[in-house]
Amino acid sequence: MAAVLERIHRANRPAFHSLTPKQARIAYLMGAEILDLPRAPLTRIENLRIPGPAGDLAARLYAPTERDAGTLPVLLYFHGGGFVIGNLETHDSLCRQLALRSGAAVLALDYRLAPEHPFPAAVDDCWAALRWLMQAAPSLGLDPARVAVGGDSAGGTLAAVTALHARDIQAELAHPLALQLLITPGATAHADTDSHRKFAQGHLLEADTIAWFFNQYLPEAQRDDWRFAPLNADDHEGLAPACFILAEADPLIDEGVAYADLLRANGNPVQLELYRGVTHDFIKMGRSIPEAEQALDACAQALQRAFHLQDPDLQASDLQETATP
Repeated sequence: MAAVLERIHRANRPAFHSLTPKQARIAYLMGAEILDLPRAPLTRIENLRIPGPAGDLAARLYAPTERDAGTLPVLLYFHGGGFVIGNLETHDSLCRQLALRSGAAVLALDYRLAPEHPFPAAVDDCWAALRWLMQAAPSLGLDPARVAVGGDSAGGTLAAVTALHARDIQAELAHPLALQLLITPGATAHADTDSHRKFAQGHLLEADTIAWFFNQYLPEAQRDDWRFAPLNADDHEGLAPACFILAEADPLIDEGVAYADLLRANGNPVQLELYRGVTHDFIKMGRSIPEAEQALDACAQALQRAFHLQDPDLQASDLQETATP
């Protein structure tokens, strides 16, 4: 990991917070898959347009089998990027790996970005996508009874918030969520934990960049809203089982652990995977560090358990807390 950080430092690319949002999106797109695994071939990749609250949204469906090979469970995936950058292309390799390794389908959503579409536009898009998916799944060869939500970084926050919303509108959904897959998620309102101070500089995701993302997305006065900071929700009982993928040298590690502890304390099954010595976004560095593939396998196994792809008798309550040394 230190060698990766040194190569990134030598590349001397401008920090996102020194750019305009448009420039930052281009810079992220150009570098997003340099360290990622090559894009794996899949049997089915389909670009879709799905209805959103303010017009159609782009989405991409990844599946390891043909449409007529039987119904597949599906992960609705929200990309990272601080609510400002990222798109279907920046996370294409990651979504392919999740589908390939799990045997499930992955539906990636291109939700609206700030500052053009500030909070809660991204939240509303994710909620709308889940409602649509529950209804449209059979027409896509997907199983509406086996749907999970997931995401990395800001996408992990959106997945956590979507899981809270799914519980609250359960009467409107055909089935409960099978899993929430939370990869290095944000969960607090003000970036004020010890890990934010400890890893403020030199660990890939820096304090100035986090502040820039937040300032683009929503004003300070709105940041205690649970739709931005899921730790602030009034009720955390009765949620979908959760799998957390966390990085030790990440400003977001403390809030990830705190949210996992809160979910467990409220009776929700929780699997916690903590990867030592790696930074935020490590799961997208499979060309350079072995922990990325280990984390991808952990995600795949969590999905297989939640969707009963490994053992039909294995239930969500069998999730156990584990740690990767």
